[in-house]
Amino acid sequence: MMVKQINLNADMGESFGAYSMGNDPAMLTVVTSANVACGFHAGDPLVMRETVGLAFQNGVSVGAHPGFPDLQGFGRRRMALSASEVEAFVVVQIGALQAVAAAAGGRVTHVKPHGALSNIAAADDALATAIARAIAAVDKTLIFLAPACSAMARAGDAAGLSMAIEIFADRAYASDGQLVSRGQPGAMIHDPQAAQEHVLRMVREQALFPLAGGRIETPVDSICVHGDGPEALATARLVREGLTADGYALTPIPDLARLRLA
Repeated sequence: MMVKQINLNADMGESFGAYSMGNDPAMLTVVTSANVACGFHAGDPLVMRETVGLAFQNGVSVGAHPGFPDLQGFGRRRMALSASEVEAFVVVQIGALQAVAAAAGGRVTHVKPHGALSNIAAADDALATAIARAIAAVDKTLIFLAPACSAMARAGDAAGLSMAIEIFADRAYASDGQLVSRGQPGAMIHDPQAAQEHVLRMVREQALFPLAGGRIETPVDSICVHGDGPEALATARLVREGLTADGYALTPIPDLARLRLA
């Protein structure tokens, strides 16, 4: 009997200089893939190097987490940039993390856009295509970790990239399959037990369940727990426990047997 596989990921390396964000060392003992900030929305060269090194020590696969050039706004503010500009800064951010990973004796295996860049590209075909084009231009063997039901998932597939489809443990969904905006009631799931139940329902049924009701079918390869919240570590641990109890083997993204290699 084939073992059921799933990936658990978190956004990491988002500290900057004297400012600390999240508990990366502890989180890296729970998740199986890390999306590492590349210096544009968060992170700096020392933080990038430390996070990548700790990930490799824990057997955690490393992905680039490119965002808007917006340190003050943590990459969560919308920016009006052209597709060419987005393509260029995604290329630069992937390349920077690739160098850090190579220096640590490993490699970057996936790419996952951050914050407002991801939210816009989830529904904007031109921006999603620019991101997919940037990934393919750097290394067509990189896996595109894209949100379920998003323009990015479609663009990555059209570009011939290997796709991993992601759901969020700590976010609610709108009726169109996009994330409910953080400013809206019910957008964030703060209770770890509620997050576990949210994840298990989606994974078991291979579907999203919007806040307003209904069902949207989707494959699920990976679950994200945002690493910057106070409940992040407890949520990640409880989600992992629930998935393991459900018979899933947690694995790094490149080891997921389902993924089509480019």
